[in-house]
Amino acid sequence: MKILIRQAMIADPHATFNGQVKDILVEDGIITQIADKITGKADHEIISDQIIVSPGWVDIFAHACDPGFEYKETLATMSSAAAAGGFTQVFALADNKPVTDNKAQVEYIRLGSQCLPASIHPIGTITKGKEGQTLAEMYDMRNSGAVAFSDGLQPVQSPGLFLKALQYVKAFDGVLIQMPIDKSIGAGGLMNEGIVSTKLGLPGLPALAEELIIKRDIDLVRYTGSKLHITGISTAKSVALINDAKKEGLQITCSVTPYHLFFCDEDLQTYDTNLKVNPPLRTRDDMMALRAAVKNGQIDCIASHHMPQDWDHKTCEFEYAAYGMLGLQTVLPALLESVDGLSHEQIIALLSTNARNIFGLPQTHIQEGAQAELTLFSTAKSGKLTKETLKSKSNNSAFLDREMKGVVIATIHKGQLHQP
Repeated sequence: MKILIRQAMIADPHATFNGQVKDILVEDGIITQIADKITGKADHEIISDQIIVSPGWVDIFAHACDPGFEYKETLATMSSAAAAGGFTQVFALADNKPVTDNKAQVEYIRLGSQCLPASIHPIGTITKGKEGQTLAEMYDMRNSGAVAFSDGLQPVQSPGLFLKALQYVKAFDGVLIQMPIDKSIGAGGLMNEGIVSTKLGLPGLPALAEELIIKRDIDLVRYTGSKLHITGISTAKSVALINDAKKEGLQITCSVTPYHLFFCDEDLQTYDTNLKVNPPLRTRDDMMALRAAVKNGQIDCIASHHMPQDWDHKTCEFEYAAYGMLGLQTVLPALLESVDGLSHEQIIALLSTNARNIFGLPQTHIQEGAQAELTLFSTAKSGKLTKETLKSKSNNSAFLDREMKGVVIATIHKGQLHQP
């Protein structure tokens, strides 16, 4: 198959033609020519104003719900949503049924996604059954294709066990992913504890529940010298704690969700269950601090925290609604609408390069002879996500029917062209 991209601006800091507008020819999955103008015919031509082409994007925290919860999402529908959102690589949470805590489950996800538009990398659990009691066989899962290890939506609470996990993965240079929630604090909290929660009469989850876990885990990383990625940070103090740890030389990285950049607890005054997420939306000051941290490079990655929920689990009273929001198809517009003035280099670092470096994925570059793993997008055009354009099985998104700047035009991966 020949795919010809016409007059696209190349956004790849490691490419010879970075920042230049060129034609790009892809033949059978390989970039064979980059030039000012390429003549000849191709099976597919992509012609659009203001195209930007970058190395394929990576999302590090998404729930495929497969196996066990296929009524919410499947590997196929998540992969389609990922490709529509510009992602060529996605990390799948272990929160399935059965959970991904052994090499057989890792291989199920890895082999089941081989022919899908976006590559899906399984995250293995840290503990058996995701129960927080004993360590899972992380070494076996790593050898079978697990990209990292996390207990996902049930973060490890025991400091002693988490210490052992950090020591265990250090032997093979593995990375643990932790969502920072101390479940013993504000266990019944439905939203951020503060003025808004008091006004709405909803029990609050204090920022302390997040910051205590981050402080604890920083101490454990300092002791072990292992690698830790903290995802879903939501407070200004969390940013400061992690930034100080980085300055100290600890191998700690972090990511933030697009919805924590876009919304704050004030947006919950309509009791929109799509905004019931965990960690919860914090104060406006926290939201602005997260935006500033993205702009100045203190945040390493944007993680979608794609959490499909079926109609029954969202169309109900706020108290009984399930946590989570779709995210894969709205990462780019939510980022651009939240953080002004991001350069193309910053966007690529947040959505591709940094994640590849942190988790040891192969780097891909836009140069002749390279494997084509590309994301084509525009930061100037606007669009909106609708129920008709959703690729997920579920539709629990607070971004539906909202006009936003930033449009994904296509991805090229595995020798195929995938257009939303």
